[in-house]
Amino acid sequence: MAENNGFAYFLLGLGVGVAAGVLLAPKAGEETREFIRSKADEGVDYVRSRATEGTEFVKRRTSDLKESATNIYEKGRSNVTRHRDNLTAAVDAGKQAYRDAVTNFEKAPGSEGV
Repeated sequence: MAENNGFAYFLLGLGVGVAAGVLLAPKAGEETREFIRSKADEGVDYVRSRATEGTEFVKRRTSDLKESATNIYEKGRSNVTRHRDNLTAAVDAGKQAYRDAVTNFEKAPGSEGV
């Protein structure tokens, strides 16, 4: 919001400056118009250069954000895979422990009549 006010004040100051310059100009009309035209061209060039810088900044920032998002995605994917593998290993170990317990129970002496 403050940035918008600053720009509005800039434009107001620019308008007042141009009006004062035209009214108080010691030069002839043609010279004054040429001066105003050259200053306007400078302003256009300045705005274009700033727009180009802004576009380049947005492109760089977008690239950085994409790279960051990709890194976060890959870390998350890696963590999920690691936890899945750990869970699978734990389930397999549980199954094997169950098999071992059942096998040992069946082989226990005196368990043949049960």
